[in-house]
Amino acid sequence: MFALKKILTAFILPPGIFIVLLLFSGLWFLFKKNLKAGIINCLLGISIWTFSISPVADAMLRGLESEFEIPEDPHGDVIILLGGGVYDEAPDLSGVGAPTEEMIGRLVTAVRLQKRLNVPVIISGGVVFKGRKAEAPIVKRFLTDLGVPDKKIIIEDKSRDTIENARYTAEICKKFGYKKPLLVTSAYHIKRSILSFKKVNMDVIPFPANFKTWKMKRYGWERYLPNSSELEYSYYAMHEYIGFLFYKFAY
Repeated sequence: MFALKKILTAFILPPGIFIVLLLFSGLWFLFKKNLKAGIINCLLGISIWTFSISPVADAMLRGLESEFEIPEDPHGDVIILLGGGVYDEAPDLSGVGAPTEEMIGRLVTAVRLQKRLNVPVIISGGVVFKGRKAEAPIVKRFLTDLGVPDKKIIIEDKSRDTIENARYTAEICKKFGYKKPLLVTSAYHIKRSILSFKKVNMDVIPFPANFKTWKMKRYGWERYLPNSSELEYSYYAMHEYIGFLFYKFAY
């Protein structure tokens, strides 16, 4: 009964329900001799299913994460925390606005690292779209709530993307004389982040957070059921690959 419940849930909720509809409509079109529509719908359904299962999402992310490890004995004179999104109008315990689930992992990693090294934290994240709030002040509130001293936090609230994160934080590091910055961001985002900092002639020590993949990860049957989280991870991976190529040749 437990397995049946999991299977039914996976195909009743999105993206599973869309897979079912596409596959059934595709088979219906094939039955009606409409080969083009039938093949297109079936392929769309299979594609969504493929990108929404853990083995495929992990295979895409592994190419971004596998070459990076968490430093065993990290040393640096400043921590650069890259933004990962906020819910800028969400009600919260100590104010308005809260980090996204992805950003929480980066934030907590930065706090734990700051507690160990007692160095400043540069929070990099501005207003991406007009009418929204800057990310850095919201993240700062969470850092102070978690015990990071206010005087140890520097806000960079002008950047809109990773290359601007690098550009503006490099200016701050130059201003304050920081030479060994530790870069905290999601593991899948590290590769593009390092490239961005190299573009502004700055070396950073990568400190990845939020690993989605690891060696010898095992997959049970449930990992082959469609899941919206895995579809999101596939999106993250494709976004990074495209972004890496764009940054490599456009800047």
